[in-house]
Amino acid sequence: MGALSIRNVRKTFGPVEILKGIDIEIEAGEFLILVGPSGCGKSTLLNMIAGLDVPSQGSIHIGERDVTHLPSKDRDIAMVFQSYALYPNMNVAQNIAFALEMRKVPKPQREQAVQRVAKMLQIGHLLDRKPGALSGGQRQRVAMGRALARDPKLFLFDEPLSNLDAKLRVEMRAEIKLLHQRTKTTTVYVTHDQVEAMTLGDRIAVMKDGVVQQFGTPDDIYSRPATRFVAEFIGSPAMNLIPATRSGSALLAHGIELDASPAQRQALQDLAGNEMVYGLRPENLGFADAGLPGTLSMIEPTGPETYVTVDTAVGKLTVRVPGNARQQVGERVHLHWQAQHAHVFDGATDRRIA
Repeated sequence: MGALSIRNVRKTFGPVEILKGIDIEIEAGEFLILVGPSGCGKSTLLNMIAGLDVPSQGSIHIGERDVTHLPSKDRDIAMVFQSYALYPNMNVAQNIAFALEMRKVPKPQREQAVQRVAKMLQIGHLLDRKPGALSGGQRQRVAMGRALARDPKLFLFDEPLSNLDAKLRVEMRAEIKLLHQRTKTTTVYVTHDQVEAMTLGDRIAVMKDGVVQQFGTPDDIYSRPATRFVAEFIGSPAMNLIPATRSGSALLAHGIELDASPAQRQALQDLAGNEMVYGLRPENLGFADAGLPGTLSMIEPTGPETYVTVDTAVGKLTVRVPGNARQQVGERVHLHWQAQHAHVFDGATDRRIA
């Protein structure tokens, strides 16, 4: 049994089923990301791990213990909320130590824990300040310090960076990753940001409509998306998706044959349906002297790289090129790619083939 086991967890509110049979297991020290769009059920699942809600069906184990119906205080967890949830009448040191005080931890041990986490999070100079005198990033560090002081079996993060500006999000994301590398505490982290998911997680559960679409490492999720939804959701810019029709082992889009690998051609022959979707990551497309013709319709420089939109006979395709590229809007180009970089999805099931 792993450090966290979620087994066939379902949650219903009246006739509405929010979670539809979730099965996840992670080992001690792993960093699990629950990612998906708003309303997919990720926060509901986190609340049940935390003991703030109870599954309608299924079980949750932390280590060897079945905690499905245990109250939060008995689960040996610590949670960091999106809203910081600091006590405004207490200073930073008191906020960090409060949970330990409620557990009757002796004062010398509380003070030692406060100093330990303050040093780890570099907030020792803030211990006498009230939350109202702190910036958003400082408040989030204090909220993390309060969780760290507990030394729990499981850390839970509920979109902790969503209230921060873009620059601070990047800084805090790096701090959370370094923190996990130091503490090696099993962590579950909820986010709707696929960049956070890819950079932080050891394993990722991509959720949609109460179902885990794919559970795997960041490389698995990005390189071998199990469904069309995962392919679209993970990656920025998003994967190019081209509606296509199967003709034997060939794929056609507006009369143009799309190159497929031998494994894909074999898999296509075994399918019953004819409607397919052909996917290409923007970085797997390039300009060449021959290939799919098109016209540049938009150029988006980002500094180190540039996103170029090309209008083609099979639709608009986004190409990721180096930041010093010198293409011009209106320019005629040809796009080239290698078949092994393409992804093919069954149009009826949205599942990836081959």
